[in-house]
Amino acid sequence: MNVVIVGANHAGIAAANTLLDNYPEVNVTMVDRNSNLSYLGCGTALWVGRQIDSYQKLFYTNKEAFEAKGATIHMETSVTGIDFAGHVVHCAGADGSVFDVSYDKLILATGSLPISPKLPGADLEGISFLKLFQEGQEVDRQVSDESVRSIAVIGAGYIGVEIAEAAKRRGKEVRLFDIAPTSLASYYDPEFAHLMDERLAEGGVECHFGEAVTAYEGDEAGHVRAVTTSSGSYPADLVVNAIGFVPNVELGREHLELGAKGAYRVDSHQRTSDPDVYAIGDCATIWSNALREETYIALATNAVRTGIVAGHNVGGTPLEGIGVQGSNAISVFGLNLCSTGLSVAAAERAGMDVAFSDFADLQRPGFMRENAEVKIRIVYEKDSRRVVGAQLASTMDVSMAIHMFSLAIEEGVSIDRLKLLDIFFLPHFNQPYNYITMCALGAK
Repeated sequence: MNVVIVGANHAGIAAANTLLDNYPEVNVTMVDRNSNLSYLGCGTALWVGRQIDSYQKLFYTNKEAFEAKGATIHMETSVTGIDFAGHVVHCAGADGSVFDVSYDKLILATGSLPISPKLPGADLEGISFLKLFQEGQEVDRQVSDESVRSIAVIGAGYIGVEIAEAAKRRGKEVRLFDIAPTSLASYYDPEFAHLMDERLAEGGVECHFGEAVTAYEGDEAGHVRAVTTSSGSYPADLVVNAIGFVPNVELGREHLELGAKGAYRVDSHQRTSDPDVYAIGDCATIWSNALREETYIALATNAVRTGIVAGHNVGGTPLEGIGVQGSNAISVFGLNLCSTGLSVAAAERAGMDVAFSDFADLQRPGFMRENAEVKIRIVYEKDSRRVVGAQLASTMDVSMAIHMFSLAIEEGVSIDRLKLLDIFFLPHFNQPYNYITMCALGAK
């Protein structure tokens, strides 16, 4: 059987490894327009902020590793079109070559594209995105340029907040803009997002929330020098756009059914409306266990899981995805936030009738020298009382707790089941009255 995988980053790599490691009778061909694969974009800010030694280890595999397993790989190759009826992928190489690849099964792992607002001045030099490795290289080059003093970051989601911190660590004047009233508004309720807002301000980042960027201003040489917002104009020698992403569905838009956010609609096996075509990662819809409906969540973790599911199904082993919660976390200037499922605001936007319980306490008993406060929120449906979300904040690493809440959401656990949960106690780790059970006990 001939399988063609279009796209060779997290999702495509997971699908290819699954096929190559488990189904030796399958012929795997991978096609990607980039010159590299497996880049961990989540590490870009760590590299730019010099919190890691280099970018080299942000690549976790390479073309040669797949060729050693028997795959055929065409890098720096664009897919110019797909003949779905004839099962043929039309390709064009950077060297000018044009060729076709036939398939029995096709896996689309085309990922997502950064949102690029068509504002006045959008064609100026010095306006960058952060998706590809090459874009990270360019941002790092400009941050390293001593003539670049002021940096404007547009979008205060995870990427925007992290790159704002990174630029500030490099001694730059940094302004962070978002039309939302807080940072991280898509993931956290204001009571938690404000903690990050305060930490950013303490770290020297000038935050401009509730402020829409309306234009970019440039000099005579065509380089950006300022951004204009609904409230004024601010200097900027470099602009980093981190507004968000949309699914890249150009290759199959006219043939395949689209779902949430315009992504390829897939079933629990990652199969699209064409039974010989699968879609994985950022270009595909995904099932939300919190919403209990189809949604779109662009995360590397989801990309890997969907790649594994598609790989086994294409290889001949039926495997269903179990849905996701959208678990995520961020660590900036020493403040750690993590969440899973839905915030109160997100649940209400989805039409759900929810309540929440909050609690705050020290992570360890007060006599412990190393300690910090933990703030927790559990979000649950009023009628069913099932847990649909959780948020945690601390300067300590409390991230492992979010995995338990992820499983609770997946299994439809009620908040009442958590009230007397068997949680161990030892002063090195936690308190006898654990903040998880105390928060659950506080639920009305």
